[in-house]
Amino acid sequence: MLSQDDIKHTLAAVKYPGFSRDIVSFGLVKEISAANGAVSVTLQLTSPNPDAAQQIKMDAERILKNLPGVNQVHVEVRQPSAGQTATGNAFASQTKVPGVKRIVAIASGKGGVGKSTCAANLACALTHLGAKVGLLDCDIYGPSIPLMMGVHERPTVSTTEQLVPLVAHRVKVMSIGLLLNDDQPVIWRGPMITKTINQFLLAVEWGNLDFLLVDLPPGTGDAQLSLCQTVPLDGGVIISTPQEASLGVVRKGIAMFRKVNVPILGIVENMSYFTTPNGDRVEIFGHGGGQEEAARQNAPFLGEVPIFTEIREAGDRGMPVVVSAPNHAAGKAFIHIAEILMKNLK
Repeated sequence: MLSQDDIKHTLAAVKYPGFSRDIVSFGLVKEISAANGAVSVTLQLTSPNPDAAQQIKMDAERILKNLPGVNQVHVEVRQPSAGQTATGNAFASQTKVPGVKRIVAIASGKGGVGKSTCAANLACALTHLGAKVGLLDCDIYGPSIPLMMGVHERPTVSTTEQLVPLVAHRVKVMSIGLLLNDDQPVIWRGPMITKTINQFLLAVEWGNLDFLLVDLPPGTGDAQLSLCQTVPLDGGVIISTPQEASLGVVRKGIAMFRKVNVPILGIVENMSYFTTPNGDRVEIFGHGGGQEEAARQNAPFLGEVPIFTEIREAGDRGMPVVVSAPNHAAGKAFIHIAEILMKNLK
């Protein structure tokens, strides 16, 4: 006897036409029923595009008919009319970034957990593994990616009037920090942040990328919502430290992503522990909270990153530890997380 979860898991193989994400993660599957070999599914699209609806219907019917014991399939696809605006769904106004296969948000909910450090090192780790990678710094008020990646020049403008990202350690980089004078603060309200993030996504010459990592600021505000509404995210990676003070805020970030149908690709426990020169292990912030939270949230645990002075020193030099010391335990930790991330996104 097929359960609704079995059917939903099967439908996760149906991609939305033109996107790398599936119809389940987009939240398009609304009703499922199964009895006596008959399966009925209702899908609610937010686009009036009839070609997309027809393709999704055909793919869903084909994959459901291949399930054992199924002899009858009915797939209903509902759409808004061409004149309607689909509201209440972030997917309605999303635009795919040309040439970019996967967009992954690096988020934390809470500040001070090493999110930007992890974003920079994961970008370099994915490049180390052979991927073409871009890194977008969406922390408008506190951009730190230029320092950590060692880039300080102003971006140029292409003949098509797009910003050309800088390249550091084979990673394409864009940040508001590259457009400001030293120590110049950003004093903007929400609409300006939204406009800037839209431009960084759609008015930058990213070229062909396997991954575009987006380093988000702490919280669940304008930057996060603008990102989710502008482009289809393949998922979010959550960075946390082990203690409850961090994990409590992380839960809010996870809830925000799920509310807008963004899959959680996994949790990374940063600053997991410290090893003293004489070999003693000190769990400054506790230990294991990230893995426990991943189990609680039914999300993958991508790995832990211990406290290494080499990570901080490398970031301050603009040479992430994955680049400066890939065979050091610190570099290996990030490469291991990147390997799991790539595997989970295949």
